[in-house]
Amino acid sequence: MHIPVVNFRPVLEATRQTWEENLRQLMERQWFILGDQVRAFERDFAAAMSAEETVGCGNGTDAIQLCLRAAGVTSPKQEVITTALTAPFSGIGIISAGCSIRFADIDPGTLQLDPDDAGNRIRKATAALMPVHLYGQPCRIDRFARLARQHRLALIQDACQAHGAQYQAKPLSAFSPYIAYSFYPTKNLGCLGDGGAIATNRKTTATLLRQLRDGGRRGGQVTYRAGINSRLDEMQACYLRAFLPHLKSWNEHRQAIAALYDEALRDCPGVQLVERTKDSVCHLYVIRAAKREKLRAFLAERGIGTGVHYPVPMHLHPTFAACGLRKGDLPHTEKACREVVSLPLWPYIPRAAALEVAEKVREYYRGSTQRKG
Repeated sequence: MHIPVVNFRPVLEATRQTWEENLRQLMERQWFILGDQVRAFERDFAAAMSAEETVGCGNGTDAIQLCLRAAGVTSPKQEVITTALTAPFSGIGIISAGCSIRFADIDPGTLQLDPDDAGNRIRKATAALMPVHLYGQPCRIDRFARLARQHRLALIQDACQAHGAQYQAKPLSAFSPYIAYSFYPTKNLGCLGDGGAIATNRKTTATLLRQLRDGGRRGGQVTYRAGINSRLDEMQACYLRAFLPHLKSWNEHRQAIAALYDEALRDCPGVQLVERTKDSVCHLYVIRAAKREKLRAFLAERGIGTGVHYPVPMHLHPTFAACGLRKGDLPHTEKACREVVSLPLWPYIPRAAALEVAEKVREYYRGSTQRKG
């Protein structure tokens, strides 16, 4: 059985009639930038995220940059504290806004940014906190909101992997006015290219974000502020509108498969489960694995795809060398990056496929133990 780490075909087939009709309407109207499809999606996505407004943009990286620009965090003298265990594009969004990046360590159980360590790293230059809701699991956003209030910092939420997630029955928009999303194809809500959005409960913030994404314009040809060119594409909105009504059921399926993996791998030698709460929408199913690359090779030989999210912590990327951290400075993050592996997970993955993956993982570690003995 060939089991890829992600599979788009079932999603496209289940929604074909809707996205084809959306595309037909787009071609008939021939308004390809900031037209009816984007406006309709922004309205519906806001309702789905329990936010007053959402503003579409070009990608998740730009969503982060736009949030920081709207919050006035744009100077190299202003630091943003975030995690080094996430996609490097989160960091690129920060430096693209013009500010500096400062990393804190993670909680080794959840792999989320540790609010205590982040709080200890706040200093005079700190202007914003940017926790990441990693792998679809909301971080302790209440703790970060408290820190932001205490130190008068902007709070930017990187929810690029957490579409539909809430924290303790509250929408993410209840904790800050800046929530960045990505619609990269592999996300819980993805499109067929790049796309992004920001959710907010502040109408004034939404108005500012709409100007910033469109070169600082207000609908005409005059620019009023230094914005960027980052607009959600009408064609991608056609797909997002077709996919959005299924997000809740797709997330529920992800959660069910993740629970199945948990049960099948709970006592597996060589495997450490990542702590997860009921708030998680399970963007990825990640374990910490001994002899990770050998496990991945073993699974690949049997037709099972895996991924690593993420192999190198950001503070060790050349791009972020200015942060001043070296190897050994974020021990929990660095250890996790050596061990994490993502198992196959997508909206329509059969239970039988997930059970097969879990059994092969167990088979590898049984054989590894026997070889050692």
